[in-house]
Amino acid sequence: MNYQTIQVRFQESICYLRFYRPEANNTINNTLIEECMHVLALCEESVTIVVLEGLPEVFCLGADFQGMYEKMANEHEHAQNPEPLYDLWLKLATGPYITISHVRGKANAGGIGFIAASDIVIADQTAQFSLSELLFGLFPACVLPFLVRRIGFQKANYLTLMTQPIRVEQALTWGLVDAYDAQSDTVLRKHLLRLRRLSKTGILRYKRFMDELSDLRQYKSLALASNQEVFSDAQNLKGIFRYVETGQFPWMD
Repeated sequence: MNYQTIQVRFQESICYLRFYRPEANNTINNTLIEECMHVLALCEESVTIVVLEGLPEVFCLGADFQGMYEKMANEHEHAQNPEPLYDLWLKLATGPYITISHVRGKANAGGIGFIAASDIVIADQTAQFSLSELLFGLFPACVLPFLVRRIGFQKANYLTLMTQPIRVEQALTWGLVDAYDAQSDTVLRKHLLRLRRLSKTGILRYKRFMDELSDLRQYKSLALASNQEVFSDAQNLKGIFRYVETGQFPWMD
């Protein structure tokens, strides 16, 4: 199948899913979410490992502000429904396969959601991680249940409040990254050689057990309501759209 926003290849029981929106810095739009969900549905029966990748310079930069701006300009509804994206991350976190994020370059905002929802995160030395939402009066409501589960409340809180990138060394210390090296492809291959020994049934039972231990479903309604609140705020939208038009952040005169 030909996809518009991703590139996909299957190698035995491994699925490689690459975000591919180079013209938009791998930002997330509805098509990307739908296409990722379609691929994960194909992985249900026989795939044991799903590897998420981006471009060499950018993994994923979060929400597509340009797309939001264009919808508003065309008088379409501009408060997007956050549920499909939350459900996509939930599928990565709980689906019957091991999910690996292979991160190179920048990961921001919703890009952190993919990383936090993954079972394993591998990075190279260029990787950096940030949550920039509060700069626009937003906050990463849908990301945080996954991020808190992965790195703990206070580190997720600090990353949200500071809005600035952390380097891969810090991310490793915090547990956001599991392994990194300048030759991250080699690290990925070593992990795959080990993980491909695991059976589909074993993975399914383990992921189902871990799903029972987590609070990801419990926090879904709160996360969705909070996301819709901040993305419906007229002042926040004004700041986002001025940024798209001029490159100026909301606090700049």
